[in-house]
This record gives sequence, C-alpha cells and structure tokens, in this order.
Amino acid sequence: QVHLVESGGGWVQAGGSLTLSCAASARTFSLYAMGWFRQAPGKEREPVAVRNWSGSSTYYADSVKGRFTISRDNAKNSVYLQMNSLKPDDTAVYYCAAGGSTAQRMFSMNRAEYWGQGTQVTVSS
Repeated sequence: QVHLVESGGGWVQAGGSLTLSCAASARTFSLYAMGWFRQAPGKEREPVAVRNWSGSSTYYADSVKGRFTISRDNAKNSVYLQMNSLKPDDTAVYYCAAGGSTAQRMFSMNRAEYWGQGTQVTVSS
C-alpha cells in the first residue's frame, strides 16, 4: 500500500511558476514509477509527466514539454513537478500517482495503482 500526499498547488498568473510536491509512504518507494496526472473541468484525466526510479525513462505530455520538469528524491520518498511558463490551459487538479509497472506503461495507459487526493492549480490570464 502506498499513501500519497500532494502539496504546492495554488493560484498563479500566466507565465508564472509553481512547484508541486508529493510525499509517499512506502518502504519500497524506489521500486515504483512515479508520475503526475491532471484533470481539467469537463475533460478526461491525462498524464503530465512520469518517470522511473532512476530517471532513465521519463515521459512528458507534448503540451508541457520544455516547461515542466519531474524529479524525485528516493531518499525522501518524494516526487516533484516544477512548472514554468504556466498557461491558463494548465488549470486543473493535479494528481500524484505511483505504479508498479513501467513508466512507459503508466504514461501510455494513463493508469496507476495509487493516487493522491489531488491539488488544484489555477492559472489566470
């Protein structure tokens, strides 16, 4: 069982930056692929960024490439999402997720085994 708690969401103007954090309670944290997903009002959930424990496999949605960076600190059981040059279209609830499968499968299948409660990110124009 993995318990995930996100923090760092909030309101920001377009062009600004936010960093989301996710703390995981798992003794085998490093074994899990970790990622961020988001769901905007009226839209389907979509993967934003997913990476494996080492970072050798990292995937980003096309819409965030070059603006968002996912990182993780296995010693702290934490994963982060640095979001720069934010746009109003980035407004959504962001969810931290953990998966026992590969990062590629987690990203392409838009699925995970464990989910956080979500944190709201609002970008105003």
